[in-house]
Parts: sequence; structure tokens; C-alpha cells
Amino acid sequence: MKIYLDGRLVDEADAKISVFDHGLLYGDGIFEGIRFYNRRVFRLEQHIERLYDSAKAILLTIPISKEEMIRATRETCAANDLENGYIRLVVTRGTGPMGLSPYKCPKATVFIIAASISLYPDSAYETGLTMATVATRRPRHDILSPLVKSLNYLNNVMAKVEAIQAGAEEGLMLNDQGLVAECTGDNVFVVRHGVITTPPLSAGALDGITRRVVFEIAAELGIPMRETDMSRHEIYTADECFLTGTAAEVIAAVKLDQRIIGDGKPGPITQRVIAKFRELANTTGTAF
Repeated sequence: MKIYLDGRLVDEADAKISVFDHGLLYGDGIFEGIRFYNRRVFRLEQHIERLYDSAKAILLTIPISKEEMIRATRETCAANDLENGYIRLVVTRGTGPMGLSPYKCPKATVFIIAASISLYPDSAYETGLTMATVATRRPRHDILSPLVKSLNYLNNVMAKVEAIQAGAEEGLMLNDQGLVAECTGDNVFVVRHGVITTPPLSAGALDGITRRVVFEIAAELGIPMRETDMSRHEIYTADECFLTGTAAEVIAAVKLDQRIIGDGKPGPITQRVIAKFRELANTTGTAF
């Protein structure tokens, strides 16, 4: 496997960063997870735009331009000769002395991984996921903005642990008001009476790229869609529920807290959205 590291493609065994890198020491950095299908990177420009927005929000200077980052991403994919896969693009604050100050790190570290991924088994896409509400809450915007895709994912990791310990495959995370924010790594949608509903970004959800694609799909298919605050009640009583994320793609959720959602199977609107997403993913994107 070839890894892009600070301007060079190196073998996996040589892809090393310092133990004094602040991304490792303090979780000080940002990342993007990106998919590619049929040697095309899906929504690459949108991912890169979000990466640079995250960097600007935390005063992190990325040492290469957006155009150079796009080129590096494509070259990394090509070097690994994969038709389909997952890209992890990471920018850390870089190497510096001990201490929290980011101003003592002279240059950010950039690395890009292109590899295979399977977040859920194939069977889960046929039958749907089981969710459990977790006690770990999503931070408020004034604590740590969920719009910044930072390296500090301990909040999500602990929520995932809770879900697994509860016998579920995914955890539903609430905000400090007890309203639905998102899942541990996915945005959440419900369908009721033919209308798709998802929490607004203000509730604590990430501005997901796949989330945006669902808005486009709904408009193309003529399915009404809205953003509104949601409690668990809206999921318990939904006709359908599905989750979205770059790694997860679009996948149905059929149970929450041992309550069956709808008839306990992926619903017809969910299936239409999945089919359209797969069509887009497999026929569009930035070639490499």
C-alpha cells in the first residue's frame, strides 16, 4: 500500500509521523472520509471544501492548496490500483513541543490513505440496522462545533461502545436538550406519511456530504423533505428510518431501543433513495 505523506508517496511501513505530532498528543487536527467507486472519487470537491472550512475554523494552515490536495488524493488512489474503496485524508497540527499551544507547531502534517472498507456486513444492507439510544451526548456548538470534522472522536467512540454493549449496531446520540442529533458516525432520517425528515445542523449533526446528496435525491424523486427538531418519539413512530454517511453510504435502520420501526424492514422510500444513491455513486465523480 502506498500512503501520501507530506508531498511523497511512501510504502505503508515508511508512513510514520512523530510521537510529538499534536494530532496524536492532543487530537489537534481534522480529517475527511471519502469514497471512490469505479475509479471515480465521489463528491471530492465538496469534501475538500469542507476540509478547508474545518481548518479555517480551528486556525490550522494546510500547507498545500485545494487544487494540490485534490491532485494528491487522486494520485494516492491511482497508486493503490483499487476500483472501489475509502480515502482517509488527515491534516494534523504537526510536530511541536509538549503543551497545548498550536502556535509552536511550525507546519501541519498531511497524509492520505486509500484502502478498502466494509463498515457493516452486506446482510445489514438487506435487513437494516438495530440502534440503541446512548447516554453520551453530542457536544453543544459552544463546546466543540459538530461542523468541524476534528480528530477528537472520543465522544463518538464511547457512544459506539455503549451501543455495542447494548447489543445494537449503531448508537443514537441526543444533544443536551434531549433532541436527536445524529448517530455515532451517521446522519439520521425518518420517513412518515411520505415525507423525509432529518434534524437540522443546529441540533448537533455534522454537515454530512451524503446527507446533502439525500436532499438532492429527494428533490429529484419528488419526495417532500424537511429539517426539524426531532425527539426519539419521531423515530419510534416513523414508517421508515435510514442513516447516511460516507463510510456507511445509505442504510436502513429498523429498530431503536428494542422498538420496531415501521414493519421492521427497509421501507420503499428508503429503498428508492438507496438505489438512486448507488446510481450516482457509480456513475459520477472525479476520475483518477
